Amino acid sequence: MRILKRLFKWLLTLSLIGVFTGAATFAGVYYYFSPELPDVETLRDVQFQTPLRIYSADDKLIAEFGEKKRRPLTFEAIPDPFIKALQAAEDARFFDHFGIDIKGLSRAAFQLASTGSIQSGGSTITMQVAKNFFLTREQTFKRKFIEILLALQIEQELSKQEIMELYVNQIYLGHRAYGIQAAANTYYGQDIDSLTLAQLAMIAGLPKAPSAFNPITNPERALERRDWILGRMLTLGYIDQQAHDEAVATPVTARYHRSDIELDAPYIAEMVRQQLFAVYGEALYTDGYRVWTTVDSDMQAEAIQALRRGLLDYTEDHGYRGAEASIELDTLNAEDQLNALRQHTAYAGLEPALVLAVDAEGADLLRTDGRHDRLPWEGIKWARPFRSVYWNGPAPKRPADVLSPGDVIRVMRDDKDQLRLTRMPDVQGALVALDPHDGAIRSLVGGFSFYHNKFNRATQAYRQPGSSFKPFLYTAALENGFTPASIINDAPIVFHDVSLEDSWRPENANGTFNGPTRLREALYRSRNLVSIRLMRALGIEQARAFMLKFGFDPDQVPANLSLSLGSAGATPLQVARGYAALANGGFLVDPYLISRIENDQGEVLLAANPLRACEECPEATTVAEAEPETSPNTPDTSRDENAGDNVLLNNLLPPEQLEAATPTAAPRIISRRNAFLIYDIMRDVINRGTGTRARVLKRSDLAGKTGTTNEQKDVWFSGFNQDLVATTWVGYDQPSPLGRGEYGGSRTLPIWMDFMEDALIDMPDNRPSAPQGVVRVRIDPASGKRAYSGQTNAIYEYFRSEDVPRERARSPEQQLEAPATEAIFGY
Repeated sequence: MRILKRLFKWLLTLSLIGVFTGAATFAGVYYYFSPELPDVETLRDVQFQTPLRIYSADDKLIAEFGEKKRRPLTFEAIPDPFIKALQAAEDARFFDHFGIDIKGLSRAAFQLASTGSIQSGGSTITMQVAKNFFLTREQTFKRKFIEILLALQIEQELSKQEIMELYVNQIYLGHRAYGIQAAANTYYGQDIDSLTLAQLAMIAGLPKAPSAFNPITNPERALERRDWILGRMLTLGYIDQQAHDEAVATPVTARYHRSDIELDAPYIAEMVRQQLFAVYGEALYTDGYRVWTTVDSDMQAEAIQALRRGLLDYTEDHGYRGAEASIELDTLNAEDQLNALRQHTAYAGLEPALVLAVDAEGADLLRTDGRHDRLPWEGIKWARPFRSVYWNGPAPKRPADVLSPGDVIRVMRDDKDQLRLTRMPDVQGALVALDPHDGAIRSLVGGFSFYHNKFNRATQAYRQPGSSFKPFLYTAALENGFTPASIINDAPIVFHDVSLEDSWRPENANGTFNGPTRLREALYRSRNLVSIRLMRALGIEQARAFMLKFGFDPDQVPANLSLSLGSAGATPLQVARGYAALANGGFLVDPYLISRIENDQGEVLLAANPLRACEECPEATTVAEAEPETSPNTPDTSRDENAGDNVLLNNLLPPEQLEAATPTAAPRIISRRNAFLIYDIMRDVINRGTGTRARVLKRSDLAGKTGTTNEQKDVWFSGFNQDLVATTWVGYDQPSPLGRGEYGGSRTLPIWMDFMEDALIDMPDNRPSAPQGVVRVRIDPASGKRAYSGQTNAIYEYFRSEDVPRERARSPEQQLEAPATEAIFGY
């Protein structure tokens, strides 16, 4: 007994010495490393690197920019089965320990001391948070001690829920996915709360080794890891046998999902990215900004399809230009043929294919996914050989007239879901649609395919608008005393200039002359000689100054008579902006694309307060009249040399200023009465002029104007009602003739109609009514004077009340009694 007592005292003394020694050692280690310990309090304010996300007005994701895909979650949003799976995989006693697991650490320390490396884990989730946020990944005693100390501090400062939230949002899980929500989106295309138990266990297995246990690149090892975790969950009592067995029996369903882009609008996304980067810099890609645009997803989708259909129609109309490339089939095996084909990228649904064989019924194809397919003669026979933009070769009689083995071609699915031969268009185009009430951009397409060519023709291409520029001239005439019934002579005219080698003899598009012509008729029939005489009557400088009111770049608007025929340079967006003033009653609105910007917490940083077409609103103040207030949230556009032309950041205000702001009227540039008159005249472009194809839309509120430049290098159509303005343009990037029969009314008007048919489907017919001071009077169509009593061919015309013709036309009998020469504007 005496020996046992001594032994007990000796062991107790050793234990106390060990405890005190351990405590002293720990204290020494703490004080030694404490100067190097970061402040764990910063974890409360941690900001995860979260990408920029851009949305449509109806919450469809347009784009995501940033190296790290991440969508942070709160603890409450984390599914409980995932927490259990993560505990089973990483730290079963997470909610019980104080930050470190003594048993696991002892095992890891022994392995490190005996082998020089750690063979098994010892880190708790808390320790991993310390490592991920504060430390490097080197495996040394020093780093491990600091990790332990930080874990103890973290447990003192943060709750278990806060620690878990930090962990699941920070961890890297492969394929640029950071955090469990991004991983769920990347591997399964769903949010984390929609995943099955098997899928949750798969993601829970990734933190240990995102590459080794990746279900896409290494599905076998990923499956082993998943099933081990499910077994641990069963052992720990987290799930029952039935749930375990069902999950283990589930096959690997992971595949790579790109960001869940819901709306194809890359030109718009790039506009937002470029101009916000000029304001926010690199923080744009990491600080979790979310941007809502004014884009309507349905209109945007239809705009893309309408423009692509129109450009493909042009491509087919002008013949097949041949294969994109050729591959020597005899020199390559099947694998090399496929690899050669994969050097060609699919664009806008036009997929590359390799012709393997050609027979009387069609062609056998190899597709980039390795499948073999069949292109029937029905999808080939359109392909008359291209000779020039003015003519095609003879129609093919058999597939071999068009295709040869080894050709790399492009194919698409037609309306009947049949395979059809096609080709990337050489021609380009643009379409932009605005809300004329405030300038909101509802849709914008800058070319056939952004991924093939990123040049944005809707905003960057300055092209001659041709006759689509004439409404601005005619509006200037109305503002300067002309009426829709004014008579101008449509007759030949010659201009002599000693600086030119030859005289200028402008003509109408069809080469004919109509003589005395009413202003209304001259516009809807697009008579060039009337436009020239009209500009001479107004004076070049006066007419030019008025046209500049519509927002065009003065450097692109020449001060000569050619301006009357549309020789200015303008982008489709600028033309649409000008037409918006014709549609909204005479107000010049500013196009804008961003409706609001939020931070990663959902707090609104900036929101749009656009100028509006508004009779009752107070007028906008000029910069000289009032300096805008500033706010910490107000973007600094001083970094952007083109901030003055910024159509994205216009009228964005922080919330505190937006609440106090009142709707502000855009500047009025046309009187309300003349805005109504030009609108009504332009309705006749569709009712009886160069845009009559659009009558198939069966609406009475549509107005517009075609435009075609010399040699058909640019063709346009711009049209509108009171709720939507849309401009379309088609041409080659390097200006050259489009070919025979290519006019605004034949090429761009169908694109516009294709778009507007769906864009206006939910908008009721909305013709403007004549404002006070505008009256409707019967006139003689030949002279523009008031109709004589009983005149059978009289027509109705609108006038400002003070401009109603006082003189009546003479009847045939009166003309016989006293013939007289009618006065016309013959400038």
